[in-house]
Amino acid sequence: MRHFLFFVFFITTIGAFAQDGDIPDYRSKKDIFTRITEKDIRSDIASFSMGGIEESVGKLPLKSLPVTVLGADYITFEGNNIQVKITSTPFDKTKHKLGFYEETHLVKIDNKPYFGDYGKVPRTVVGSVTVIIDRDTVAIPPAAYSDLYNPVFSFYERGVQKTQNKVFLSADGHKVYVYILKPEAGGSYEATWVIQDKKYVRRVVDFGFLK
Repeated sequence: MRHFLFFVFFITTIGAFAQDGDIPDYRSKKDIFTRITEKDIRSDIASFSMGGIEESVGKLPLKSLPVTVLGADYITFEGNNIQVKITSTPFDKTKHKLGFYEETHLVKIDNKPYFGDYGKVPRTVVGSVTVIIDRDTVAIPPAAYSDLYNPVFSFYERGVQKTQNKVFLSADGHKVYVYILKPEAGGSYEATWVIQDKKYVRRVVDFGFLK
């Protein structure tokens, strides 16, 4: 994973948006890595994220949970009395208000900016993020994932199905980090949902990696 991140870092510029320099970018930066104030969470996320790659030097990798099932529209992880499932659902444009720039580039959905192939009408959206720890379900609000579109759960490399999505465990055993990476030409995004002591704390979203 880290080899992939370093490769992408050197061939791209973080924060770039290159689909069309004239398209206004309304995506919020309030959840980006550099605005994390919690030192322990920031240190952990730096060890695996694109947004924190400049702070990753010398950090040991976190333990991760194994993937149990990979599907076209879902992925599951399980281990250490933890179960995680992320799903996607089809995007029905007829049920949403689409805001276009110059009638061709989509910049807002239901009056809100979004992540995932920015400028285009999405095909899918993250439909749910389910986390169960010691049989207790962690409530993750839809607002934490409903603006994340066209997630990619797996890809094939030399005929082998792989994923860039992970579930990491903090060294102190109190935090779980559910991480997804959406590679795309024109600006990838990554999202991390942070769970601490069986409670959802926050999300971290960085975007605009690939030119």
